[in-house]
Amino acid sequence: MTGLVRIGVDVGGTNTDAALLRGTDVLATVKTSTTADVTSGVEAAIRAVLAAGRLAGSEVGGVMIGTTHFLNALVEGQHLQRVGILRLCGRATRSLWPMVDWPEGLRALVDGGAALVGGGVNFDGSAIAPLDHAAIREACRGWKAAGIGAVAICAVFALVDPAMENAAAAIVAEEMPGVSISLSHRIGRTGLLQRESAAILNASLHRLGAQTIAAFRAAFAGLGLTCPLYLTQNDGTLMAADYAERFPVFTIASGPTNSMRGAAFLTGLKDAAVIDVGGTTTDVGLLVGGFPRSRSEGAMIAGVRTNFRVPDVFSFGLGGGSLIHSAARVGPESVGFRLPEKAICFGGDTLTATDIAVAAGLVDLGDKSRVAHLDATFVRAVLKQMKTSVETVLDQMKPGPEPIPAVLVGGGSVLIDGLLEGTSQSLRPKHFGSANAIGAAIAQVSGEVDSVVALEGRSREVALNGIIAEARLRAMEAGADEGSIQLAEVEETPLSYLPGNAIRISVKVVGELKA
Repeated sequence: MTGLVRIGVDVGGTNTDAALLRGTDVLATVKTSTTADVTSGVEAAIRAVLAAGRLAGSEVGGVMIGTTHFLNALVEGQHLQRVGILRLCGRATRSLWPMVDWPEGLRALVDGGAALVGGGVNFDGSAIAPLDHAAIREACRGWKAAGIGAVAICAVFALVDPAMENAAAAIVAEEMPGVSISLSHRIGRTGLLQRESAAILNASLHRLGAQTIAAFRAAFAGLGLTCPLYLTQNDGTLMAADYAERFPVFTIASGPTNSMRGAAFLTGLKDAAVIDVGGTTTDVGLLVGGFPRSRSEGAMIAGVRTNFRVPDVFSFGLGGGSLIHSAARVGPESVGFRLPEKAICFGGDTLTATDIAVAAGLVDLGDKSRVAHLDATFVRAVLKQMKTSVETVLDQMKPGPEPIPAVLVGGGSVLIDGLLEGTSQSLRPKHFGSANAIGAAIAQVSGEVDSVVALEGRSREVALNGIIAEARLRAMEAGADEGSIQLAEVEETPLSYLPGNAIRISVKVVGELKA
């Protein structure tokens, strides 16, 4: 899509940002208020950025959206489907039932009943037990009678051989026409319970995914947009709308990742700390080679353990909408998207971090005379407290004691004034307030596969090439141009506790969007 105009959109708790790019040139950026239904706020942001760039919708080659819609649904326990859970396993894998470690409230909303039936494979691909067709059909009849509209299927070592998950899915589709099916081998990594939970989360979001994508497309029609729609993933790459509809859970951690990729793009830095201060929270993470550093352990999503690879980001309650309780206590409560009506500088009655920045002359917003009564000593103390809180988190995130560059992005980054302790430079680049939307606009498409293979009887090269080929197929399915796909990451971990010269191989490929 080189040379075509792109629109990047990022939905935050307070603001929705949009950026208009042609190639590497940022043509326009806008910031609008996030709306309760998200979709109307996205439509307003796109309309505003098109007007700012004096372009028609017909001139846009693609729209890339990073949204908190699905994460919010899980955190708030809203718009979720009940899920039938099918585990394919042997007797030894039935001691812990699905969702055993989930928060009780979320489990009550999502649990549509579990069936643990014969199936699954060993690490070398040999069958643990034959697939129990009769038990699967019986479970489907029960779910159908209960009105269950989504099913999550997880087989032991499905990442080694997904054939049984695929066969079970065919049976479920036959017994329950129109049901949404999530397969664990397409969603999670190694680790049965975490992979199973990831598949269940994805299944619970299927209906919301379809509704959200349909709403975005309806908004596109109203804006005169005929271009493809993409959503950003947890790792800072893109997936086509149809793919996102099937895998909505892949968007969960996309917000911080977009900001970090945007920071790398705007500064040219490949290795740096990124501090993204929004209206509600501050996210601190590290760039390594131009991409966010990933967590070694899986992500905790709405209190549920998963094994997604997500950026290693520390988030805490500090932003432009944070409530000022005293000089020593800022947040974590926030007025969120109600900032334009609640903050004192806008005529409201709530003292926020934005009011402090206005009083200190760090930003020109609202009516400065409304905050002129604030004591200068109090204002300096609050600013120092906010800066210290960021420095404390940054010190925890840094790989060592040596100073490193830091990039300040997000509209709320005006709260942090001067050089941060522990940094060699503290940059606030042009377009810093819309780095998240810019990060969405410049993103690539990825494909990832995590598997365990036994090398006994075959070479490492053959095994690795097979996994790379599968990752390439997934990237193309997500919308990548086949000729542009390149190998980005390879991780190999020998599993000496298993026979057969077993090894865990994780592969990630990235490519440009298909024109």
